[in-house]
Amino acid sequence: MHELVPGGNTPLPDGVLTLRVPGPFDVSALITDESGKVRGDGDFVFYNQPSAPGARLDGDRLTIDPARLRPGAARVTVVVSPADPSTPLGRLPSPTVRVTAPDGRDLARFTPPRPERETVLLLAELYRRGPAWKLRALGQGYADGLAGVARDFGVEVTEDAAPPRVTASTAPGTVRGAPSGGRPGTAPGSGRSGGPVVSVGDGPVGASAGGADPDGFLGPVNSARAAAGSPPVRLDARLTAAAREHARAMAARGLLGAESPDGVSVYHRVTSAGYAYLTIGEHLVSGPRTPREFVDHCLSAEPSRSTLCDPGSEHAGLASVPDSRSGDLYWTALWARPFSLSGLERTAREVVALTNAERAAAGLPPLGPDLPLTAAAQAHSADMVARDFYAHTSPEGRQPWDRAAAAGCTRRTIGENIACGQRSPAEVVRGWMNSPGHRANILKRDFTHIGIGLAGGGRAGTYWTQLFGG
Repeated sequence: MHELVPGGNTPLPDGVLTLRVPGPFDVSALITDESGKVRGDGDFVFYNQPSAPGARLDGDRLTIDPARLRPGAARVTVVVSPADPSTPLGRLPSPTVRVTAPDGRDLARFTPPRPERETVLLLAELYRRGPAWKLRALGQGYADGLAGVARDFGVEVTEDAAPPRVTASTAPGTVRGAPSGGRPGTAPGSGRSGGPVVSVGDGPVGASAGGADPDGFLGPVNSARAAAGSPPVRLDARLTAAAREHARAMAARGLLGAESPDGVSVYHRVTSAGYAYLTIGEHLVSGPRTPREFVDHCLSAEPSRSTLCDPGSEHAGLASVPDSRSGDLYWTALWARPFSLSGLERTAREVVALTNAERAAAGLPPLGPDLPLTAAAQAHSADMVARDFYAHTSPEGRQPWDRAAAAGCTRRTIGENIACGQRSPAEVVRGWMNSPGHRANILKRDFTHIGIGLAGGGRAGTYWTQLFGG
């Protein structure tokens, strides 16, 4: 039997594998493709959904049949958390995963270092290499519970709304990058606690006009932003109104989510309130009882802290609404950078600069700006928002090279990366570079020019288009 250390791996035989994590732990599994993202609810196996194609959970025992996983599956990540959510992992013995072959032989065992502040661990992963499968020991911890895990794997949970997605496409004859996942799924929330509505004057938080500081909300926010080197934000009445509507919708259902069953997302509410944005971030949370508790919650983990402290945000909106049945408060906070033509041009230049920095690091020449490519890219981002789709192919069947030609581009080779949900140029370029298909477009030697487009207001936030020509 192989005793693995963090990062160690071992080959796996064909057939059904059994992974067991004994002790006071809940075991979960996330099934992802090469992008590292789930495709939907069915890819998350946990106590309330104990089976998926090729995977089954029975108490502390997880069985995986790689040959029967859903098409495109390339990885199964094993996650553990305390069976009693009130008990930190640091007070429990370090979990051990034991992997058994189809014939009952012990294949491998892994015990990570004992957690400290972490509340959830990625314990191990099964991953495909060519036709074979291997096991890798992880031991990666999260201090913000399943929310942090779910967000990184494309599952919608308590803190941030729909996760970013990226998709790459190139003209016929070149490498095509595959979409990185469909509609995000929903994971179970945790850590909710009831409490009375927090009032400011005669109404709940968020009821006051923008510009006022409800119950000291901006104090801890801007203090945290200053410590991170970010400028202060100002409350905006339109963002506050949108936040209040979304918090009310979540409280009515007793469920956190970026989108209501009628298809109205938090971003739709922002544009309906009359606020046009370039980029936007959000926190969707239940449990905190006061604005200060809410801010402390957002500062408790790096991903949510980075949203609160995003230097690009200029305006904010906050609201909380109680669930009339449980008394739980449902919070929505919005952080936005308003739209302007100069801001659009500046943001596009930042994307180009970051893209060229990646090319320079690979020893490639920079891409030059191109007006027709820029026009086509901007039109496609705006079209995806206006007609509520996310794809390289428009509803009438037009491809990236068709749009480039229609904008007056005569270049022979065309490639396109798209993305939605990212909150900054750095985040969107990092997402593209972390995906093989998009990275191939960015680092394609044949490309010489580039155009960038971005538009906010769709169901997934900001929609980005990167159009290449050569």
